[in-house]
Amino acid sequence: DRIISSIPGMNTRLDELQAAILRVKLRYLDKDNTRRKEIARMYGSLLSDSSLKLPQVKPDMQHVYHQYVVRSSQRDELRTFLNTHSIGTAIHYPVPVHLQPAYNERLNVMGGDIHNTVAVCSEILSLPIYPQLTDEQVKHVCGIINQFDKTF
Repeated sequence: DRIISSIPGMNTRLDELQAAILRVKLRYLDKDNTRRKEIARMYGSLLSDSSLKLPQVKPDMQHVYHQYVVRSSQRDELRTFLNTHSIGTAIHYPVPVHLQPAYNERLNVMGGDIHNTVAVCSEILSLPIYPQLTDEQVKHVCGIINQFDKTF
């Protein structure tokens, strides 16, 4: 599940087909972002007493929750538990950028205090969040997480 970048990324442009698809999808962006915010509010409410460290948004900021990333000291056990209940999760950034072969010589972190970055990479887990996720599905995910907390 470890994603390793061996070569640096690049800035590319959309081709005509990708642009045409995204042009249609743009019509739904505000609605989809609103739904993601609703799901994030549900997660925040239903998981507020859980062992998870939930995303925090500064009062003067907005978040559209492309991902809903939580932190858990028992991340791998939680992920396995959710998987046994048919709940998919992801670890989007398992290796810090400064440890990726493509960037480790390009980033100057010598002497930098980045131990938090390394620690966070072993704790982060992305919960399901997409506009078509129903309230019942969100409640189910939260119920399973709360069950995990009681079990472990």
